[in-house]
Amino acid sequence: MFHIFASAVVLLVSYFLGCINGSVMVSHFIIRDDVRKHGSGNAGLTNFYRIYGAKYALLVIATDMGKTVIAALIGGCMLDYLLHDWTLGVLLGGLGCELGHMFPVFFGFKGGKGILCGSVLVWFIDWRVTLVAWGLFFGLWLLTRYVSLGSIFAAASIPVTSAFVFGLNGKYLILCILISGLAIYCHRGNIQRLLHGTENKFKWHVNPIPDQTSPRKESEEEE
Repeated sequence: MFHIFASAVVLLVSYFLGCINGSVMVSHFIIRDDVRKHGSGNAGLTNFYRIYGAKYALLVIATDMGKTVIAALIGGCMLDYLLHDWTLGVLLGGLGCELGHMFPVFFGFKGGKGILCGSVLVWFIDWRVTLVAWGLFFGLWLLTRYVSLGSIFAAASIPVTSAFVFGLNGKYLILCILISGLAIYCHRGNIQRLLHGTENKFKWHVNPIPDQTSPRKESEEEE
């Protein structure tokens, strides 16, 4: 029973940390706008970059990566002290942070897709998991210029490579599958557009893209 209570506390604390969404916070407090009213309506880095350019993108990256580091460290330290299980704490902290990022209670449960959170979390899992996930993301992104394609394959690789690290059974692998599955689920629209050849490719730019400043239909949602 104590194990369940301690795990629930880690999930709850990390969830609220995850609700601190970099795109929403930066667009609201610095740009005085709401990123979710433009482009795809998604509160992730890619939509933010398309709408506002590169000027404040590093702030978004720092916020979303930073909160994941804090959540993983809090979870790891708490469960290492209470249950002597650092890895469980890290994964629960990452899962909670990802849930908060995707479904933030402070912003109407409308957040990002969790790729920045996942890209940090893999560093806490194992260097081999990190190498495969980051390699797939950058490789596919640079080859195809589809951010979503790299993100989907990177997320899908986490439970596969984790199976070699933790074994085919166990709570760690289950949590890795949940973390990966959530990220892929949030990319379901991207998957459909990739299959139909209608997904937008990434374009380097510094300033905002004019035609991205009006909201699109949900069916056209981008990464």
